[in-house]
Amino acid sequence: MSDQDDLHRVLSDWADRVRAELDIAGAPLDLDLVLGVAGVAAHAVVRPAAPVTTYLAGYAAGLAAAAGADPDAAAADALERARRLAGS
Repeated sequence: MSDQDDLHRVLSDWADRVRAELDIAGAPLDLDLVLGVAGVAAHAVVRPAAPVTTYLAGYAAGLAAAAGADPDAAAADALERARRLAGS
C-alpha cells in the first residue's frame, strides 16, 4: 500500500468519524474533489485559504440541499465554483 493510499484511508476514516459525531453519516463526500479544491486555494491564494474555502463551499452546498437541490450535485457545484474562483 502506498503512502497516498494510507493517507486516503486515514482521511476517509476521519471523515466517517466526523460525520458520525455531527449526525450527518449519510452526507456526501468526494474526498478527492475537496482535497483538490483545498490545494488550489492553498497554492493560488494563501495556505489558510484551503479550510476557509472548503468550509464556505460546504456551507453553500448545505444551503442548496436544504432548498431542495440534490446534495451530491450541490456539493460538486459549490466546490467547482470555488475551484474556478481560486484558480482565476
